[in-house]
Amino acid sequence: MTGRIPFLLALLMLAGPAWAEQPDACRVASPQVQRDFPLPQVTRAIAAKRLDILVVGAGSSLLPGPNGAKNAYPARLQMALAELLPGVAVKVTTDAKARRTAAEMAKTLAPALAAAKPALMVWQTGTVDAMQSVDTDQFRAALERGINIAHSAGADVVLINAQYSPRTESMIALGTYAENMHWVALQQEVPVFDRFSIMKLWADLGTFDLYSATKKLDIAERVHDCIGWLLSDLIVEAAKPDEPHAESGR
Repeated sequence: MTGRIPFLLALLMLAGPAWAEQPDACRVASPQVQRDFPLPQVTRAIAAKRLDILVVGAGSSLLPGPNGAKNAYPARLQMALAELLPGVAVKVTTDAKARRTAAEMAKTLAPALAAAKPALMVWQTGTVDAMQSVDTDQFRAALERGINIAHSAGADVVLINAQYSPRTESMIALGTYAENMHWVALQQEVPVFDRFSIMKLWADLGTFDLYSATKKLDIAERVHDCIGWLLSDLIVEAAKPDEPHAESGR
């Protein structure tokens, strides 16, 4: 088993850091992407040269228009990972439907996971729960239930919180649900892709005009492209095996 570690490290290092291929707009948010916990199933999938990912999301995982599917972040994630992991067949399947709460998503996870058989489930949720003021205890319970279902199906999990919007920040308590997601992720030891903080940084720096994002599709597409790149960063970094500790006397 230990003989595979150098191979895995070499494979993951072939592409170099993901930010080398990203637009500058994406790179400014790189410090917000943290590898908090490993993704062992993804590590094994990369070693086997086939990485299947299931993205479960709501409306903000989608883009409108005839090119919406190929420009939304799930498709951009597949493209980025294919570039970062040469020789690995990457397939991203999307199960995204508008206006679903975390609890509603959790109810359909088992059949979706059985059909896709992914090494990784990327779960974007929290926006609809915030809009409907779902009880935060119920929100946390739904997240825990969904994570347990995914783990039982043999999949790692990465959580994605709500997207930031300066137009709705004062009306919807998105930050409260993002904080609850971080707490559940810490307890369950799964990474969080902090889309809320990333997009807030872009808004604060003027990287993207998020006030007009819903009116200008090109801005939304650029945001989704960056989300795909930054998410690929997290996945590749979290899949790198930890180097074995040297034992004394050897």
